[in-house]
Amino acid sequence: MTISKHVDTFAGRPVRDYEPGKPGPAGCAYRLALDYDDERAFPELLDLFLTEHGGPGLGLLVVGAWTYNEMLNSAAQPVEALVAARDRMPNLAALFFGDITYDQCEMSWIQHGDVSPLLPAFPKLEVFRLRGTTGLTFGSIRHPNLKSFALESGGLAEAVLNEVWAADLPQLEHLELWLGESNYGGIDATLTLDPLLSGDLFPRLRHLGLRNCAIADDVAKAVAASPLLARLDVLDLSLGNLGDEGAKALLASPGIKTLKKLDLHHHFMSDSVAAEFAALGVPADVGDQKEPYTYGDEMDRYITVGE
Repeated sequence: MTISKHVDTFAGRPVRDYEPGKPGPAGCAYRLALDYDDERAFPELLDLFLTEHGGPGLGLLVVGAWTYNEMLNSAAQPVEALVAARDRMPNLAALFFGDITYDQCEMSWIQHGDVSPLLPAFPKLEVFRLRGTTGLTFGSIRHPNLKSFALESGGLAEAVLNEVWAADLPQLEHLELWLGESNYGGIDATLTLDPLLSGDLFPRLRHLGLRNCAIADDVAKAVAASPLLARLDVLDLSLGNLGDEGAKALLASPGIKTLKKLDLHHHFMSDSVAAEFAALGVPADVGDQKEPYTYGDEMDRYITVGE
């Protein structure tokens, strides 16, 4: 499975592709992206955009594809361009870096490399989302105002997770991590999640997403036993391969009943177990039930995005 569509909305605003001289609707978030045959480089596109739409009123930005060869090697050029232009968008509050679909570059092929300058360049940033984590490093993550941090990945490496656990994000309320699968660099055991699930990190955290996970049953059991669960409003374990084993652990956990929302869509639960969530008294999304792939006598439960 792959990401086949660009985002339609970001940070609550409609997203429109930037076309020079063609303004989108008031309040929209613009997506800056190069076509595969575009002769411009990303810094040129960014300069054109900021000439038209930059300044104190620019609050949201979506960065799509840059040149294909660069996506396969490094995000250094768009990162450097954004950082160099920070004074032309001083009030940027929401940034999605890498709204790239599979026909432009598979998620696991996107090579960001070192993006450590990006967050510090925008001190008013409250929402940050990034797609593709192969070769990714943030270094030391520190930001005084960031409330929402999301990493979309087909295989989120332990090294990146450890950078997140060490992050200084005092205002963080929403943490979303697409864990992926070990074939694409992701973790294969929940031990790596222990610092987060201890409940000692991010005191303001209310929304936790551990999504697109190939060990979703083990993650669900770990979350069900976690002291962090008691202070969450939203738990999102969607897009993974959750089955009856993990679902039953959630159903047996008292902390589940204090949630305001539970998202488990794209799952492999049986009808009978999925139906039990209706009795919890918590809004629960158990839609998009899947059937395993069958290979002879073997069955395989798949996640939404690996490659």
